[in-house]
Amino acid sequence: MSESLPVIDVAALTSSRSAERAAVGQALRAACLEHGFFYCSGHGVPQCLIDAALAETRSLFALPDEVKATLDKSHSAANRGYEALGGQTLEPGSLPDRKEGYYIGEDLSADNPRVLAGVFNAGANVWPQDLPAFRPVMMAYFAALTVVSERLMRGLALSLDLPEDHFTAFTTDPAATLRLLHYPPARPDVPDEQGAGAHTDFGGLTILLQDEVGGLQVKGSQGWIEAPPIPGSYVVNLGDMIARWTNERYRSTLHRVVNRSGRERYSIPFFYSGNPDHEVRCIPTCLQPGESPKYEPIRVQEHMRAMYRRTYVT
Repeated sequence: MSESLPVIDVAALTSSRSAERAAVGQALRAACLEHGFFYCSGHGVPQCLIDAALAETRSLFALPDEVKATLDKSHSAANRGYEALGGQTLEPGSLPDRKEGYYIGEDLSADNPRVLAGVFNAGANVWPQDLPAFRPVMMAYFAALTVVSERLMRGLALSLDLPEDHFTAFTTDPAATLRLLHYPPARPDVPDEQGAGAHTDFGGLTILLQDEVGGLQVKGSQGWIEAPPIPGSYVVNLGDMIARWTNERYRSTLHRVVNRSGRERYSIPFFYSGNPDHEVRCIPTCLQPGESPKYEPIRVQEHMRAMYRRTYVT
């Protein structure tokens, strides 16, 4: 039997009954130990907002190249804006990824304390002038996914037999990145080309919205697991920070995108990094008898700086 990812209804994380919340925690525990990936239903994000975010994403990437060039993230000190096709290579030694992207984060003014302090990737967003609905839709979607992320972190605390509020300091004033992606079809004459090379994600949680095309693959024990879109759900995975936090008991798993559909593919991952100044230190209860922490304590923003050096020249 081929492997597949579990579907977890997380709606009960808002239940007033502790037993119902604990049951979701146990389901999350099994998924995090086995794959580090799961489908998330019952998340509470309105379908109309999801549809609007995808529609605006398609409109953005349909802009003329010369317009997108004016939005290029090279003009931003906070890594915001447009990234051209082939601008990233996620799998070392492979061809550049066949995708173009767009980065959005918390919109911070130049006098914000985080910007003044030089916090990693803190700053203002870059907004296209020709798409009037783009900014309000993306900011509403960003806010909704921030709420879902905080809820999932409470679920992860339960999954580790910790108090539900264990990660509260991490989820206070969090940093996150909304990344819009467009994957043109793979070229038949370039057999090794991938939309996104095999990689793990850098931060805490990734909440992925896919269109109907598919192409996401997750590394399993028997090969690559197909993770097609399931209407009304997200694909959620753990990043390197959670693996580090749990001394690798919870997995940050390799995954990739291969778009052999012959169609344009669009997706919107939301990367939740947490409070930039929070210290990630091995959770003692994650250690096996006689085991020592595999990683030194590190602040979130320093971890993220190190991870970005994997795929970008700095």
